[in-house]
Amino acid sequence: MKKTLIIALLVVTNFACSDSFFDLKPQGRASQSQLKTKNGVNALLIGVYSLLDGVGSGNTGRTSTVSNYVYGGVASDDAVKGTDAGDQPEQSFIEQYNWLADNTYFLGKWWGMYDGVARANDVIQVVASPDIRDMTDAEKTQVVAEARFLRGFYHFECKKMWNNVPYIDEKIYNAADPNSTKIPNTEDIWPKIEADFAFAAQNLPTVQSQKGRASQWAAKAMLAKAYLFQKKWAPAKALLEDILKNSGKKLMTNYHDNYRNIYNNNAESIFEVQFSVNDGTNGDNGNVGDNLNWPYSSTAPGRGCCGFYQPSHNLVNAFKTDANGLPLIGNSADGTQDTYNQVDLPNDQGISASTAFTLDKSIPVDPRLDWTVGRRGVNFLDWGPMPGSTWVRDQTYAGPFIGKKWMYYLADENSSTHSTNKRAVNNNFRVVKLSSVILWLAECEVELGNLGAAEGYVNQIRNRAKNGSVQDATVNYKVEPYAAGTFASKGADFARNAVRMETRLEFAMEGHRFFDLVRWGIADKVLNKYAQEEALPGKEPSGRTFTKRGYMAGKVFTAPKNNYFPLPQDEILNSQKDGKAVLVQNPGY
Repeated sequence: MKKTLIIALLVVTNFACSDSFFDLKPQGRASQSQLKTKNGVNALLIGVYSLLDGVGSGNTGRTSTVSNYVYGGVASDDAVKGTDAGDQPEQSFIEQYNWLADNTYFLGKWWGMYDGVARANDVIQVVASPDIRDMTDAEKTQVVAEARFLRGFYHFECKKMWNNVPYIDEKIYNAADPNSTKIPNTEDIWPKIEADFAFAAQNLPTVQSQKGRASQWAAKAMLAKAYLFQKKWAPAKALLEDILKNSGKKLMTNYHDNYRNIYNNNAESIFEVQFSVNDGTNGDNGNVGDNLNWPYSSTAPGRGCCGFYQPSHNLVNAFKTDANGLPLIGNSADGTQDTYNQVDLPNDQGISASTAFTLDKSIPVDPRLDWTVGRRGVNFLDWGPMPGSTWVRDQTYAGPFIGKKWMYYLADENSSTHSTNKRAVNNNFRVVKLSSVILWLAECEVELGNLGAAEGYVNQIRNRAKNGSVQDATVNYKVEPYAAGTFASKGADFARNAVRMETRLEFAMEGHRFFDLVRWGIADKVLNKYAQEEALPGKEPSGRTFTKRGYMAGKVFTAPKNNYFPLPQDEILNSQKDGKAVLVQNPGY
């Protein structure tokens, strides 16, 4: 679904000499009669899809981008804000757990998601009109199913951000009455999110005629994910097994095939947000919500600006493997016994680009590291070796690493980038992949006591990493599956930790990490340990020391308060009816 002209139905007026000559309708807007047709309904539905990327609700895009890089990445142990200390301080506050209700990022996310909800409700209301005579009942039902899938998706985003949020359906929503949506946020909305996804799963086709539209499998995957967030393991497992066995989806041979524009909508993809460039628009359809997250150099992808969203040392170290090709993890489910972060992988922190540098590539690492992170001395797609600090805006402040998954190949420049903005790209964002389903199944099996089955699912993912292509043949890549019976012999807590680590490695820098830590109930332990360690000087195996992120010293993640973000203060004020706010702020804010 390309975000081009959503509704471009110009009203043709009759210029005969009559009173109607002066009765001019607004230009560029569709009348109710025009919307009550198959084309009109489809235009409205495309408008709902168009907000999936977070752009178009009067915000800056980056505050509500589908990648959730600020809330799921910067707020976690995967990434730092990047850039320099003074740029976008709202992100710095989020990174350092200083969360205030007047942070404009929270407001932008709220706007984006509830605008999506409103558009979905518009579709459901319009398609119910008996005036629509060029659609069959089956076609109307499918439209409602797509709209409810999207409504469930937008509410899901709000639920995982703020927990206590209002659910607004087509019966509540009245576009002509601003007070109609002023409803309390004291009800748990999970059942209503589930109902939207369940309806979509029952009424959507297994394959859509147009790429980007939600399918039955996308609805089942999102319903299963909603179950996971509530620890409903058995019903989640049933849905996930159905997808795995019957959807026809399969893992791509190469891990990185999920992050190349030439493999958009591939055999592994279950639902992804569509991006396009050079489509007659100004580039806003090309993932502009992430337009800050590029190397700070005109010789790099994006051709300069802005240095945000850099991988943490903690994340890079997590990709280290032992002599058996396995992660350096311990037996504690919360990761407190993991050893991967005790010594840092060699890097060029504190070494200028003009100083001779040879990266020690002998330490074994998972090959997914260099498909996820740009490191000096390692090939950066087809751009040659990453040159170091010349690609980083402020290495002293934000570290030496660059995010990689949304970058384009030099050979694809111009065909995959917008003509006037190389940071607007057509590389889709994969919301759910078959790899997601497989690791969610592993999680379910651990919680249901089936450790052998969980091990088998994890090994499917590890075997793909082992057998797929590598970024740089000079690096010592070593990754192996767990030996049969490892999970059973080491116990459930080790198995939990192994599944969680695999989830981190597979989906690093994709905006899921913070929300996963919260739903696993380990966010406070993981993030407080991370903040303490990331603030300390780093140490390489050679003994070289270097400065890391000293600004994280003393930062504390407090649970349960910081498990959820504060509701935007503006929205609480705007919710007033009869002088009293309807929305209630989250505890602790």
